[in-house]
Parts: sequence; structure tokens; C-alpha cells
Amino acid sequence: MSRRVVVEADGGSRGNPGPAGFGALVRDAGTGELLAEVAESIGVATNNVAEYRGLIAGLEAAARIAPDAQVEVRMDSKLVVEQMSGRWRIKHPDMQPLARRARDVAAGFGGVRYTWVPRAENGHADRLANEAMDAAAKGRPIHREAAAERPRQLTLSEEPGERAAEQAGAPSAVPGWAAPDMRPTRLLLLRHGQTPLSVDRRFAGVGDVELTAEGHEQARAAARRLAGRGIDVVVTSPLRRSRDTAAHVVEETAVPVEVEDGFREVDFGEWEGLTFAEARERFPEEVTRWLADPEIAPPGGESFAAAARRVAAARDRLLARHVGRTVLVVSHVTPIKVLLQQAMLAPPQALYRMHLDVACLSEVHCFADGPMVVRSFNDTAHLERGVPAG
Repeated sequence: MSRRVVVEADGGSRGNPGPAGFGALVRDAGTGELLAEVAESIGVATNNVAEYRGLIAGLEAAARIAPDAQVEVRMDSKLVVEQMSGRWRIKHPDMQPLARRARDVAAGFGGVRYTWVPRAENGHADRLANEAMDAAAKGRPIHREAAAERPRQLTLSEEPGERAAEQAGAPSAVPGWAAPDMRPTRLLLLRHGQTPLSVDRRFAGVGDVELTAEGHEQARAAARRLAGRGIDVVVTSPLRRSRDTAAHVVEETAVPVEVEDGFREVDFGEWEGLTFAEARERFPEEVTRWLADPEIAPPGGESFAAAARRVAAARDRLLARHVGRTVLVVSHVTPIKVLLQQAMLAPPQALYRMHLDVACLSEVHCFADGPMVVRSFNDTAHLERGVPAG
């Protein structure tokens, strides 16, 4: 018999639209034990957008805990419950991609049921959402995501002040809400070297193209620069252009290497090998829709939104394995952009506003209590002739 879990979620904004945030949690349906909490401030948004973001975050947290579970979602948003149950149409364009994303996540479970509850019965998620909104209104965005080390039932009477007192006097049951851990896990993000497709600016997705001779030189230059960074492990995409780039770093540093399928490039489907101009000429409507909505995939390919969920899951696995270490991730344009976009809490559309050169370096520090800080972006100093390594 599959496991049964309950997702409680809420979201809101100060002003509608205004500073917004969401909160969600996962409980064991039989015991009521708290399994995970998630909360995030999301900038300026409407109540409905924040409520959908809370639903998505709760479903994703449940999927990491029990991917085959029977899930009951409890929310005090009549709109979201009725729309996700299929009884009300989703007319607003801002809601449609969010609902699609929620359905994509829900499709992996053994079953999902949506239940409306009064606000008084959704107090825990409401409190998390309000803490996220308060942070957004004060200009101090938060991102909290943690599994409970010692799950316990939280009562509806528990107030934020009581939680603060608990943290001051005893270890927290949910480490993601504890005092900041000042020892980050450092992610050094290296895009692979030049390939024949990158020379001509062609879509290069899951096709296993090789590095050019210049690409190997670029990888060696990056390896020399990284030699003094104290790298503990190299994690690479399974695609050859990344593995070959990683091999140069491993040769220079003699550190272990891991292959992570989640860091592979997005699948561009029928656009693979085409220039952007060629794709627009052959697929004008599809390209226009793809540029407007990260949930839209190229024909026969993968959407940026789906790739982002895959990359985020791979990042979370990496952070769980290598807490407090320096990790070199050798990957591709899209996964690296996703890691940077999510670290900055930028909207998915930010993926269309970044440029990454071949063999460039970026750096993100990830703290155990949730925040991520971008330390550098698209650094190519090691590729400049005559610049010393270091």
C-alpha cells in the first residue's frame, strides 16, 4: 500500500499585487508528523500567483519525500482547489502556466485529491506564508526548504514568537529555520569548452557533440585556474563535451569525479543543430510561444521549466552529499543559467536575459538554512591570452 501524505499550502501578498510569499508543509497522513516545510518570498505578485506557488512548492516537497504517495492537498483558497479539481476553468493567463506546472508534479503521485479548508484549519501554512510576505515587504527575501529531523505535530495556537523562543533555547525541529550556517557549500559552475555547434551558435542539446581543439585548450586553461581553488569533487553532466572538459580539471587537481544526469543540457528536440534564425524560419509559431512561456517545449523536446525542475533536484542531491565542500559543476548553458536564476530568486524569464560564454566560470554559495548567493557570473579571465592562472 502506497504512503499517504497531506500537503498544506497557502500564499498571499501585501496589496494584491504587492510583496508576496508562500508557505507549505508536508505531513504524514496517518500520524500527523511534520515531514517538511517550505517558504519563500517571491517579490511582487498577486494573491492567486502566490497561492499557486505555495501549492507547487508543497507538491514538489512531497515528491522528494514520497514520490509514489497518495496525496491530499488542503488549502483555504477556493479558487485553486476548484481549478485544480477541474471544476472551474482557468481563464487568467498568469494562472495557466502555474496550473500546468502543478499538474506536471501531481502526475507523478499515486493520486492527488484537493480539499478546501477554512483558514483557521490552515494556520501553519498561513503562518509560513505571512513570514515570507513580511520578509518581502522589508526587502529581505527568504527561501526556506527543509526536512524535519525530528518530526512533530505543531499546534494552531503556536505563534511566531513561540517559535523564536524555541530556537533561542533548544535545537529546532526544522533546521532550515535555525540560525544561519556561515559555512556555505561552494558551487563553481564551469560551462564546457567550445564545440562545432557553439562556433556557429547552433542549438546544442542532448546530442553528444565533441569539443573542438580550441575547446580542449579552453578546458585546460580553466583547469589551471581552478587548480588553486581547493576543489573537493567534480560533478559533471553525462554528455561528452562536459565529461571531456571535466577530465582536464581532474587531471590538474586529482580530485574525484561524479556524473549527474540532472545537469545535462535541455533537449531542443527538432531544433537540435539549427541556428536560431533557421528555427524561427521553420517553426515561427513554436519559437514565439517558446520565447513567451518557459513551460513551452520545442517540438519533441523539453521545456525550460521542466529542465529547471530537473536541475533543482540535481542541485539538492549534490548539496545533501557535499555539505560545506567546494564542488565544481561542469555543465551547459541552460543548467548553469537555472542555478544562477534560482539562486537570485529571479523569475524564470530571466533565463532569456543571460549570456554565458564557452568555458566561463560562475560561482554560487549555498547556505544550509536556504539562501544562495551569486559570487561571480560569466568569468572568462582565464581565457585571455597572457593572463596568469590563479
